[in-house]
Amino acid sequence: MALNSRLNMADGHARQALTPGQARIIDDLPNLFAKTAASPPEEVELDACRAYLGLLGQHSHPGGDGRVLACYSSSVAMEIFARAMVREGGPVALIHPTFDNIPDILRGVGLRLVPLEEDRLHEGDLDHDLLNSVRCVFVTTPNNPTGRVLTEERLRALAAQCARHNVVLALDTSFRGFDPRGHYDHYRVLEDSGCRWVVIEDTGKLWPTLELKIGWLVFSAELGLPIPKIYSDILLGASPLVLALVQRFAEDAADGGLADLHRFIAGNRAHVRQELSHLPGVGFPDLDSRASVERVHVGDRSALDVWSALSDQNVYVLPCQKFHWANPAEGDSMLRIALARSAGPLSEATRALRHVLAAT
Repeated sequence: MALNSRLNMADGHARQALTPGQARIIDDLPNLFAKTAASPPEEVELDACRAYLGLLGQHSHPGGDGRVLACYSSSVAMEIFARAMVREGGPVALIHPTFDNIPDILRGVGLRLVPLEEDRLHEGDLDHDLLNSVRCVFVTTPNNPTGRVLTEERLRALAAQCARHNVVLALDTSFRGFDPRGHYDHYRVLEDSGCRWVVIEDTGKLWPTLELKIGWLVFSAELGLPIPKIYSDILLGASPLVLALVQRFAEDAADGGLADLHRFIAGNRAHVRQELSHLPGVGFPDLDSRASVERVHVGDRSALDVWSALSDQNVYVLPCQKFHWANPAEGDSMLRIALARSAGPLSEATRALRHVLAAT
């Protein structure tokens, strides 16, 4: 199993070693626990939300009025949104390709999906016929696995279109922390647009906190979906201790840790490309990506065959078929490698991949 292997390069969660600053935060956990236990939970949650979203430039988030809900993870936030969206009825236009658990969750509650090709999303206004036929447009930005970021100009235009057609605009921004191009204030753009919107935030991709993370579900005042009711049906709230931990990690990131993380991921990406680029047929389709994952095009080889050969060596990467949820064959020749890993395991796994690709 991938999670049991030190050479797990499959999932996109942060599994690199703690930095010295992060290690000091973990060493201080007993004091953090005591301080958090003595603090009002609402205050802890607001402070964590301000620290994390402020780190990423999201200063206009609607904190303090019940429209920012803390969840155990972004997947839980996604489930709550999906259940609420069922009440709206109608299909969802979902970016294609994207991370496979998004279509799985949306389909799992009975929503019908319409593919919104990523190139089309970034080129200009969406077709009126599409917007007239769906009740929601769902975009992942930066996208996983491609790393493409919705620019402020495109978000403003897309939000305006959704407002005109009374279509909910949903954003999954789980990888925003890796790319400063996505640090413009999304909430200011969304609030100014007048559209009905939902944003899913996530801390779990940034820091190696052993799955101690927060997913935030943020929504517009006039959304008209029963998100608070469904939220209360599923959970009472997130752990104040985890929220306080997120605040401390966000403060460390604001003090230089985020820039260090960006350099770390860029170095790992450069290493993977250097190790594999000389192999016949191998390429990297996402040359401008800054996300913590890297797609590798394996030429005319089968990605599943390469994955199988690596698995025999207890090395795990991710075939890309399921990201192309509407047409899996588009991912037949691509693998995704997680870059949020310590240098030693990443180098060992990349060498194994190089040998398998050279032999096929």
